[in-house]
Amino acid sequence: MGWPLFGHEAAERLFLDAHAQTRLHHAWLIEGPEGIGKARLAARLTGYLFGARGPADRPLDSDDADPVWRAVASGNHPDFRVVRRELNDKGKLTQDITVDQIRALTDFFTMKPALGGWRIGIVDAIDEANRNGANALLKTLEEPPPRCVLFLINHGRQPILPTIRSRCRVLKLSALSESDCSKALEAAGAPRDAARIAKGRPGKGIRLSSPSALAAAEAARALLRYAPGLPDSLVMPALSAAAVDAAAMEAFQSELMDWVADRAETHPAAAKLWLKLARLTGDAELLNMDAAQVAAKLVAGLYELAQPV
Repeated sequence: MGWPLFGHEAAERLFLDAHAQTRLHHAWLIEGPEGIGKARLAARLTGYLFGARGPADRPLDSDDADPVWRAVASGNHPDFRVVRRELNDKGKLTQDITVDQIRALTDFFTMKPALGGWRIGIVDAIDEANRNGANALLKTLEEPPPRCVLFLINHGRQPILPTIRSRCRVLKLSALSESDCSKALEAAGAPRDAARIAKGRPGKGIRLSSPSALAAAEAARALLRYAPGLPDSLVMPALSAAAVDAAAMEAFQSELMDWVADRAETHPAAAKLWLKLARLTGDAELLNMDAAQVAAKLVAGLYELAQPV
């Protein structure tokens, strides 16, 4: 099966119904938490529009050997483009999707389909496009060429322009149930421990299933059992585990942020701390801060909850 997807049957059905009734919108905003399958859904819908077909009861589950699906999955279909952040000269991801990348996509849409069908583009993700890039997309959204479909992935990290949202049909996806998440991880061959860190987001579980990330997540959980009063004997091992590599840092950060978020609903101090830590993690990525320094600041934030008001 070409890229199986679990837990998003309602969104798939909505799209298929729109296609069957010849009311297919030209732009679809697929939004929800990162790691739940938004880009995979967009790819499956792309394959379907190009003609890849699965069984009658599962039309999006095309076979791996289907030549149309293989062209989409490999990125070699002549009428298909994916726009995402690129690597810079140092081999690291750029901060955002640039206006030049978006302009190249809009130019692509002005050409006739090479195979006489659709022209399809995926922006993964629109909330990673800079302001100029987002504005450059508006003309295509306002005056869409015929037989063109645009899928915009939105992780919700940054607000997107209301003028973009208003011109799209929205497919809102949620984190998966424990059962669907387990199925997705099993289908991907992920380690058993990945389910514990995934928390309804199989993409996250797969990405953070490396030994270093799993060790950092476990070190964070050990620390949080005592939070907000943190024993010194656990703090240094936790910080060391978090600083091993990028995956370890993300896993450590995720555990701490989730812990604070769970308490933010009922404790104002935790809500205030969550906002502070969210700004810290955003600045850390923007400024390329040292992992050990970021981990130390995250842990220092937990001490604030132990202070009397």
